[in-house]
Amino acid sequence: FFSQATTHTTSSVLTLRMVDLYPAIIHGEEEEEADSLDDACEELHEACKGWGTDEDKLIEVLGSKSPTQRFIIANRYPELYDGKELDDVMKSECGKGDFGFALRLLAMKSDDAEVKLVRECTHGIGTKDHILYTIICGRSNAEIDHLKKIWYNTYESDLGVMLSSELSGDFERLVFNCLQGVEEEYDEEVHTDEKAEEDAEKFYDAGQGEWGTDERGLFNILCCSPAEHLENINSSYVDKYGYSLSKAIEKELDGLIQEAAIYHLNMKLKPFETMAGQIKKACAGFGSDEFALTSHIIRFQQVLSDVNAAHEEMYEKTIVDRIESEVGGDYLKLLRTIVEYSI
Repeated sequence: FFSQATTHTTSSVLTLRMVDLYPAIIHGEEEEEADSLDDACEELHEACKGWGTDEDKLIEVLGSKSPTQRFIIANRYPELYDGKELDDVMKSECGKGDFGFALRLLAMKSDDAEVKLVRECTHGIGTKDHILYTIICGRSNAEIDHLKKIWYNTYESDLGVMLSSELSGDFERLVFNCLQGVEEEYDEEVHTDEKAEEDAEKFYDAGQGEWGTDERGLFNILCCSPAEHLENINSSYVDKYGYSLSKAIEKELDGLIQEAAIYHLNMKLKPFETMAGQIKKACAGFGSDEFALTSHIIRFQQVLSDVNAAHEEMYEKTIVDRIESEVGGDYLKLLRTIVEYSI
């Protein structure tokens, strides 16, 4: 996944690319050994048999598995147990609380879990826009295209059409830009330092240089620019105007749309720090946002080791330290197990 290992020729900026949150097996890039986790399936089945549920066993088995292993379990469980989907078993055994919901997400493949989260964000009373943008924004073209496909396969509807009925204004515009999967492939012959300077000027003209903000112009640069080029734009912007793209967005946008635009920008430039910030945000203020915390811990699991390192450097505490101070019971045990086995 994400690597900052080499430099390109047009500047000293380290090579960047979007973080992949899905395991390679989802894209068919790893061979699936169908029976490799039959023992885990049996342990889950036994934990749910008879009167009462062995929650500690469920935590031990599902919390300790990687996204790749959970993909295999989700496929294999119904083959072994009369077509029963594991997430349905978790729902019937553990209910609809924070613990039960987290177990349901772990019982699904990563892409199915994201589709479930999008559904939860957009149905019921009001939308959970602060979670929705963390799923749609800051994604690679391949992952956003895959998410749209899985949504259609699950609900037989177009994700964009559904979102258009739930969102409005500039937030809808940014989400739809991200949903299109229009990020260009980095080409050092095209994405030169000269083009970075030009795009930095366009970004300024769309924001600080305008009487009123041209959101379309800002979003187009944020969404179309590959991470390597966006880092060069940022450097050019700092050199010419004295502050970063992030600070420019703070000056031009506000509220939810500001949060979402900065999130998308920083998922390209500093993804692990950005994900660490989302985990902290879920625990900020009076009481934690358990829905957000569940979403972030499970969705970021593929890269939690790097996210935890960033979190520790930024806040001088580990992710486990943070969640132990915010939640309790079986829900805490489950989140702690996920993090500890991921780092």
